Amino acid sequence: MSPERFEAMGVDVVVGGATEAELEAVGLLFEKLERTFSRFRPHSELNRVNAATAEFVAVSPMFARVLTLALDAAARTDGLVDPTLGAAIEAAGYDRDFGELTDDERSPGPTVQGSWRHVRVAGQLVFRYPGTKLDLNCVVKGLAVDAALQQLAGDGFVAAGGDVAVQGAAVVGLPGGGSLTLRDGGLVTSGTTRRRWLRGGEVQHHLIDPRTGRPSTSPWSEVTVSAGSCLEADVAAKVAFLLGNAGPDWLDERALPGQFRTGDREVANGAWRRALEPANAA
Repeated sequence: MSPERFEAMGVDVVVGGATEAELEAVGLLFEKLERTFSRFRPHSELNRVNAATAEFVAVSPMFARVLTLALDAAARTDGLVDPTLGAAIEAAGYDRDFGELTDDERSPGPTVQGSWRHVRVAGQLVFRYPGTKLDLNCVVKGLAVDAALQQLAGDGFVAAGGDVAVQGAAVVGLPGGGSLTLRDGGLVTSGTTRRRWLRGGEVQHHLIDPRTGRPSTSPWSEVTVSAGSCLEADVAAKVAFLLGNAGPDWLDERALPGQFRTGDREVANGAWRRALEPANAA
């Protein structure tokens, strides 16, 4: 079966190895997640939660599960993956769908640092300080790709933007050229080469450093990470990017293969090099 393609979450989604029924299920899954978590759909559940004036707000079971996963990712990464950066990304100018974004002469808005430690989930109730703007894109796309892959009964793959999950084996292209064979896992590229714009004459991008509340000044343009799932790879790629020169060692400490790009230079950590050795590729 030839790969099928559709658009969701502002990116092209490509599905390989799916039957017609499985492809329909994948499409419905992406639509449901986008309808729930999009910052750009006025009636999304995310926007309803962000607009609530009470400290406690009732949410759907799916919203509670995804927010819990995002808070767990924040705890595991010392807050480098933070689901409370909605105001920070808007301050940088990303306040509408990327296809509608234009350069803006106004200066960026006030600095807004992450506040994930002040968010709690209890059943279907979410506690956060009123005014906190959640942005769950830090986990939603990776979750969507993993969940979409589970809709396939046999071998196949799902790719959405820079996120790829494979069941069986598939050849996956790499940033800057080249490819590798990915087996039963996820591969994610996180970077700033595509989603960039100007605000007040300064280059902005979507990878916010929660320690500063501003777009990251990482030396890397792209970081690619392989892991057992797309979600795990997505979280790790963001952290490795934000950690800058410490990113390769951070991934090695967790036995996660990573490739880092800046300009024409590529740096592979030890785990990446070992994963590509002939004995491991067999």
